[in-house]
Amino acid sequence: MAILAFFIIHWYTSLFFQSVFHHRYAAHNTFTMTKTWERLFYIGCFITQGSSYISAYTYGLMHRLHHAHTDKPEDPHSPHNEPNPFAMMWLTRNSYFNIYIGKKVVEEKYKKNLPDWKAFDKIAHSGFARLFWIGIYVFIYALLVTAWWQWILLPVTITMGSFQGVIVNWWAHKFGYENFAMANTSKNILPIDLVFWGEAYHNNHHKHPTKPNNASKWFEWDMGFQAMRLLHLCRIIKIR
Repeated sequence: MAILAFFIIHWYTSLFFQSVFHHRYAAHNTFTMTKTWERLFYIGCFITQGSSYISAYTYGLMHRLHHAHTDKPEDPHSPHNEPNPFAMMWLTRNSYFNIYIGKKVVEEKYKKNLPDWKAFDKIAHSGFARLFWIGIYVFIYALLVTAWWQWILLPVTITMGSFQGVIVNWWAHKFGYENFAMANTSKNILPIDLVFWGEAYHNNHHKHPTKPNNASKWFEWDMGFQAMRLLHLCRIIKIR
């Protein structure tokens, strides 16, 4: 079915940019790239995330706060604070926008080496841009849907980035296995992560937050790191 193919492509391309660019590059600086490539990645985020586009600068700040205050009241997205996944999704949304508009003041120590393209964010983050992408998604679904139930995927397509984020941040602090004893609830979701670009290894990541490869055990496989290795070989990025 064509709509499922579109959904799967959208899932993996959107998650690639959130995992590799937002998470590993912006938040953790696990690799470097030129300013030109950084801006091309910004554009890639806009194209793949569409109506759920998020600022790399704001995401980086929010995620650094998550690591600094994991499972504490200051944590911007933890099921320890909000056990309902949909309520946690709304809490994360509010935390993100409060940081984006400057309502929440974040200490300077968290702002080091964050990518920032304010002019682009102003356009890509606008309500007009979000409505534009929603219109495109509705058009694509109208063109490709062959059964009524396929329309159920549309809300996920519209909120793709947020949906992927809440799955990892809620699930990986509720269920899974642990390789490392931590003073938080972080867990690994899948032993072989072909679904979340390596983001399923949340316990490993909390133990070694700046390590490019989230996999730790011999059977774990980090799809995002393999993509980074390819980009490194192509001299697009330089892994630290």
